[in-house]
Amino acid sequence: MKVIKNQEFGGERPLFEVHGARLENITIVDGESGIKHCSDIEADGCKFYGKYPWWHVDRCLITNCYFAPGSRSAIWYTNDLVMRDCTIDGPKFFREMKNVTLERVLITDADETFWKVDGLKIKDVELRGGTYPFMFSRNIEVDGLVSDAKYVFQYCKDVVVRNAKITTKDSFWECENITIYDSELNGEYLAWHSKNVRLVNCKLSGEQLLCYAKDLVLENCTFDAACDRVFEYSTVEADIRGHIENIKNPTSGHIVADSIGSVTLDENIRQPANCVITVRQ
Repeated sequence: MKVIKNQEFGGERPLFEVHGARLENITIVDGESGIKHCSDIEADGCKFYGKYPWWHVDRCLITNCYFAPGSRSAIWYTNDLVMRDCTIDGPKFFREMKNVTLERVLITDADETFWKVDGLKIKDVELRGGTYPFMFSRNIEVDGLVSDAKYVFQYCKDVVVRNAKITTKDSFWECENITIYDSELNGEYLAWHSKNVRLVNCKLSGEQLLCYAKDLVLENCTFDAACDRVFEYSTVEADIRGHIENIKNPTSGHIVADSIGSVTLDENIRQPANCVITVRQ
């Protein structure tokens, strides 16, 4: 593997069609598409400032690198990527990709990041700001995520999340086959219109959670005192620990809690309207 180090590149496509190379302490400044149509690339201690610096690159390892705000839309159409110990200040990263692994990565502008990724593994990642990260992605494994981005995990399939703290709005909207363990989910409209969502040992807060859901399962979960209008038009099997303030018009299933503030069953409930709601004795 050839080594390219301690150099600065700018302009259009300075490292086009480079294969089997290790980049050490290089800087991509102005221009576009600094690294494009490459393969088998390692980058360590590098800095990226120009636009679109990493497109169509297969089999790559990126460590200890920095992506500036100007490096927007930096990593697209790139498969078999591993990134560790990096900071990303640019938006719209990681699109149309397969087999992506991130460990100990900080993304300070998560706007429209992780779109249409198939095979995403995340460990100890932080997302700040922005909207719609993870949209249309599938086969996702998360262990350690802190995020305050809005509208996370929309239209996703086959997702397992562990040890996350997600503060957002409209999360896991219209998703399918989602399992979330040992996590804190804060925000309105959690998992609306989703199928096969399972929450285990989770802390939930926000208004109108878990509505219009099909085959929803909660195991050993807790609700904030302000949660209301929960489970509207959902089919649900729920074991709730502690108190839930208000349950509204679940369609079917079973719900048990230590205490329940109120249950709303009105003329708008949908058939079969046979959900069994009980207080744990």
